[in-house]
Amino acid sequence: MPLKNKITFFLPDFESSHELPFIAAGIKAGFPSPAADFDESKISLDNVLVKNREATFYAKASGNSMTGAGIDDGDVLVIDRSLEPQNNKIAVCFIDGEFTIKRILVEKDGVYLMPENKNYQPIKVNHENELVIWGVVTYVIKKV
Repeated sequence: MPLKNKITFFLPDFESSHELPFIAAGIKAGFPSPAADFDESKISLDNVLVKNREATFYAKASGNSMTGAGIDDGDVLVIDRSLEPQNNKIAVCFIDGEFTIKRILVEKDGVYLMPENKNYQPIKVNHENELVIWGVVTYVIKKV
């Protein structure tokens, strides 16, 4: 069964990292407060989102099998290849020559790659499959 995922990978650009204004106190989503209450500093998103520079990549998600986990078509994923894949983590998986993004589920009867959309079926990994957990998704960057 083809997975029909297309993932485009990008490396973080630490050489030309741009610092943007950052309001560390947070902005309330309820009753507005005066802007004078906020102290502005600078932030580089690469430095906040990336814990291991040598092992981190960005990728653009394609498809809608993970919408229940908040990953939509076109979202940018932060993927850390240095993290150990664990049960219930969302990972970029390379199975049978194709990339897919799924939640890892370890059960007594085997390992499953779980979608987060009821319109998709879990993938039970068996001895015939070639599976590489390529990296663990640590952040999702969304367009609103």
